[in-house]
Amino acid sequence: MAIDTLNPNYCRSKGEQIALNVDGACADETSTYSSKLMDKQTFCSSQTTSNTSRYAAALYRQGELHLTPLHGILQLRPSFSYLDKADAKHREREAANEAGDSSQDEAEEDVKQITVRFSRPESEQARQRRVQSYEFLQKRQAEEPWVQLHYCGLRVSQDSRSEHERQYLLCQGSSGVENTELVKSPSEYLMMLMPPSQEEEKDKPVAPSNILSMAQLRTLPLADQIKILMKNVKVMPFANLMSLLGPSVDSVAVLRGIQKVAMLVQGNWVVKSDILYPKDSSSPHSGVPAEVLCRGRDFVMWKFTQSRWVVRKEVATVTKLCAEDVKDLLEHMAIVRINKGWEFILPHDREFIKKHPDVVQRQHMLWTGIQAKLEKVYNLVKEAIPKKLDEQPGPAVLVSGEQRVQVAKSKAQQNHAFLERELQRRKEQIQASTVMGGVRIKEEPVSEEGEDEDEQEAEEEEPMDTMPSSGLSNRLANGLPTGRAAGGDSFNGHPPPGCSSTSVARELGAFVKATFQRQFVLTLSELKRLFNLHLASLPPGHTLFSGISDRMLQDTVLAAGCKQILVPFPPQTAASPDEQKVFALWESGDMSDQHRQVLLEIFSKNYRVRRNLIQSRLTQECGEDLSKQEVDKVLKDCCVSYGGMWYLKGTVQS
Repeated sequence: MAIDTLNPNYCRSKGEQIALNVDGACADETSTYSSKLMDKQTFCSSQTTSNTSRYAAALYRQGELHLTPLHGILQLRPSFSYLDKADAKHREREAANEAGDSSQDEAEEDVKQITVRFSRPESEQARQRRVQSYEFLQKRQAEEPWVQLHYCGLRVSQDSRSEHERQYLLCQGSSGVENTELVKSPSEYLMMLMPPSQEEEKDKPVAPSNILSMAQLRTLPLADQIKILMKNVKVMPFANLMSLLGPSVDSVAVLRGIQKVAMLVQGNWVVKSDILYPKDSSSPHSGVPAEVLCRGRDFVMWKFTQSRWVVRKEVATVTKLCAEDVKDLLEHMAIVRINKGWEFILPHDREFIKKHPDVVQRQHMLWTGIQAKLEKVYNLVKEAIPKKLDEQPGPAVLVSGEQRVQVAKSKAQQNHAFLERELQRRKEQIQASTVMGGVRIKEEPVSEEGEDEDEQEAEEEEPMDTMPSSGLSNRLANGLPTGRAAGGDSFNGHPPPGCSSTSVARELGAFVKATFQRQFVLTLSELKRLFNLHLASLPPGHTLFSGISDRMLQDTVLAAGCKQILVPFPPQTAASPDEQKVFALWESGDMSDQHRQVLLEIFSKNYRVRRNLIQSRLTQECGEDLSKQEVDKVLKDCCVSYGGMWYLKGTVQS
């Protein structure tokens, strides 16, 4: 394209300098600028877009819009190839100057031997790479010959060629009625002009990564289904796994697949450590490698093959892991029990052990090998693993309060002399105010994590024995020393001589009323824990140190206007008898008493309930539409939410 060199904005000296740099002082046929002045500029076309089907050229004439589809769009951009030519000229001049300086010394140089090399034939693969290279394409583009074109202006009167070509942009139809495609609504016509992209149609909502879709899961192979389920649940009975996989799945195939990703512990399947901690991973708390975490978790699993209880302090001492890592390992397969330690999360599945003895024997052999490895790594004293896993200790025997009292009375009769001496010694200690009656207060620095305090306290104490033979011989009953607990009348709520039963009942009743005014629903286990904390805050020699039995505590609760809620716990619940005894304040004197009573009646027939059922029942019984704030207040007083369901406080099991 020609440049208007007569325009006042054109710098003539700059144009001459550019022409001199490109062509040099001598002008010939190969010169870019024959007039020794930059009087033209080159434009080079480039493709703007690969998809031109959504574009059209529009021409508006006499109230009509004429559209012509486009099959290609090219954009002209300035080409600065003359600058490359100027650089090449500059390098040639410099090379010529250097050659002139060195020609004087050529005669003095010695003759040097040169090596002649012949190029090998070019392979087909090398030729393909050379043809597709950028340098080759640029060379072909530069060698392309110019085609002279005659430009026809838009408004040139002496040439009607441009106007003739312009007529092709107009629709040649006689009338617009023949275009039946345009008889559509504006939205439909716009959809025809701008159809939705196929990529947008393929977009589908994706579920969050922490949500497992059973529909998507069942499209995977059986081995992958088992692995994903065990990785998410971590501990599962075989019957539950079969119910999740569906009735059409072969149990033999599931047994083969489960043994590849899980180990048998107390008849239940626990996911293998290397599934949870892959080879190249590390602890998010301490950064220790996955190998150390797997070894520590295998130790915890092995301990659970021998007993239902594990103490976290022992695990930390053996594995040398930090407190956070040990807690994570235990939470995978156990739950903490106050004053006992960590208990395996599921009950002993003896039905599976009896039904599949071959699988049990194979797992026993695997655990024998793991035990040998752990003894070597941790320098453990050899402990015999049971020959068969069905010989592992079963769940602890649950003993009622009355049975424990009878056991204590029989032991007291057999050891009367010993108990009398122990009682006398305890009385002397109380009178001297040297020991608070059976209550020990730990003086420890406050833990950085509040949630670990109860767990650490539970593990500092020896696990409470629930067997009838020793359950009352070495433990406290709500702050009562061992000697007194076995003494008969004192354990049944009658204080020893010198202590008024009226004052004890009054103090205990005041504690119970104050506690239930703050917390409307409590299990017997939680109430006993709060009572022991209350004892620890009292001065030495207080009347409550005379000894409070479980029955006396329950009678006081019922006398304080509370009722026992018979919550229907599931058959395989891990809750202890004290955790299954739930008491609730029936009347507190506020406006929400009726609402709470309806809620408690619901939970006397259901272990867990959805919120919509609670709200509809409250509306039906109370005869009014309760606001969200009123329902929230009742639920906050009595319930906790877990997994989208509502439970009475203290009854939810992890």
